[in-house]
Amino acid sequence: MSDKISQLTDELKKHLNDAKTLAAKAEEESRDFTDDERTAVTAAMSKAQDAKRALDAAKADNAVRDAIQDLGDAVGLADAQAEEKTRREQAARDGYTGTRTSIGETFVTSEQYKDMLRSAPNGMFAKDMRVQSRPLGVKELVTGLSPTSGGALRTEDYRGVLVGPEQFFRPLTLRQLVTGGTTTSDQVEYARITGWSNRAAPVPEATTSAPVGSGDPAVTPAQAGVKPESGFSTVRVTTPVRTIAHWMPVTKRALSDAAQVRTLIDNFLEVGLEEELEDQMIAGTGVGEDFEGLAHVSGTQTQPAVADPAGKPPGFGKLLAVRRAKTKVRIAGRSVANGVVIHPLDLEAMDEISDMDGRFYFGGPAGTNGTSPLWGLPVIESEAATPGQAWVGDFRKAILWDRQQASVTVTDSHADFFVRNLAAILAEMRAAFGIVQPSAFCKVTLV
Repeated sequence: MSDKISQLTDELKKHLNDAKTLAAKAEEESRDFTDDERTAVTAAMSKAQDAKRALDAAKADNAVRDAIQDLGDAVGLADAQAEEKTRREQAARDGYTGTRTSIGETFVTSEQYKDMLRSAPNGMFAKDMRVQSRPLGVKELVTGLSPTSGGALRTEDYRGVLVGPEQFFRPLTLRQLVTGGTTTSDQVEYARITGWSNRAAPVPEATTSAPVGSGDPAVTPAQAGVKPESGFSTVRVTTPVRTIAHWMPVTKRALSDAAQVRTLIDNFLEVGLEEELEDQMIAGTGVGEDFEGLAHVSGTQTQPAVADPAGKPPGFGKLLAVRRAKTKVRIAGRSVANGVVIHPLDLEAMDEISDMDGRFYFGGPAGTNGTSPLWGLPVIESEAATPGQAWVGDFRKAILWDRQQASVTVTDSHADFFVRNLAAILAEMRAAFGIVQPSAFCKVTLV
C-alpha cells in the first residue's frame, strides 16, 4: 500500500470516527442532535466523503501503474528501455547534434509501425492483406536521436515523394512566439485581463491615528498615511480543446517503405496540421469548431493607416503605422511587443520601399524575411493575416495549450480502400488557444 493511500485511509477513518462518536452520544442520551452537533456531524461526513473520493482515485491510479508494470514485464519493456539507451549512445558516437525527431521518424521507428510490419510476410503487404495500426500519440517531439537509428526499417534510399514543405506550405513560426502550455482536460478555464489601474505614488508618514474624514477639519488621506490601492479587472474565460485532423491515401506497397511513410507524415500531414493551427490562432472565428483567434477577440487595440509623409516614397506610411502600433502596445497595453504578423503581399510591399536613390528602407534584395527585424521586432510572414492588415503584439500574452500534439494512425478500413490496395494515414492534434491580455495586441491597417 502506498503512503498516499495509507494517509487517505487514516484520514477517512478519523472523520468517520468523529461522526460516529457524536451520533453514539446522542443515541445514548435518547435525543436529537444539538445544532452544534448537527453542524459538526455534517462537516465530518463531508470531509469523509472527500477523503473517500480521493482514496478511490488513488487506488485507481495505483491499479493502472501496476497494470502498466505487469504489461511492461510481459513484453520485455526493460529490454526496450535498454535498447533505447543503446540507440542514444550510438547517436552520440555518430556525432549527431540535431535536437528534433520528426513525427514521421518517431512513427516509423515506433513499436506501432514495427508491429504493423510484422503482420506482413517479409515486411511487405500483399494486395489482399488487412492493414490496421495502433494509434501513436506523439507527446514529445524534441529528442536527440540519430537520423539513422531506425535499424532495418530505415534506409537512405528516399525514392518516395521526397519534397520539402517549402514547396507547398509557408514557413511556420507563430507557435515559437506564443506561450506554450499543456492540458489534460477537454476545456481550459483562465482569467483574461480586461483592465488595470496603477496608483503607486510616494506616501508621507501618518501624522495622526484618527480615521480619514474624522475630526474638524476632516483628516485627509495624506495625514492618515493611507496608501493608494492599485488593481486590475479580469473576466473568466473558458475555451474548449479543439481537434485538427486530416488524412491522405497511400498504397500498401508504399506503406512498407519506412522512408516514404516518414516523408508523407513530415512534409504533408504534420506541416498541414501546423498550418491550420496558425490560421486558427490568428483568424479563428470562435464559431463551431474554430478557435477564438486573435482577429475575433474583443479588447485588442487598433492602429489606422498612416499617410505617406511629404518627401517620402510611396508605402512609407506602412512602416510608420507598424511603429506607432508598437508604441500603443507599450503604453496602452503595458506590454513589450515581440513580433509582427503580416501577410506575404504586405511584406513584399514593405520590402520594396526605397528612396529616390534605390536604397531600401526595410527589406531589399539582401533582406531575409523572418530574420530581418522591423523596428526591432521579428517578422512573421503568414497567410493567416488578412491582406492589408498586420498584427503587432506581445504574443507571450497568448497561450497555446497542447492536449495532444500529434497522433498518427494507419488503416485500410476506409471506404473501398481494402479492395483497392490502399491505406489511409490519419494525423490529428488537439489543442486550445487563449488570449490572456487582448490589449497587448494591436491590429494595424496598412492600406
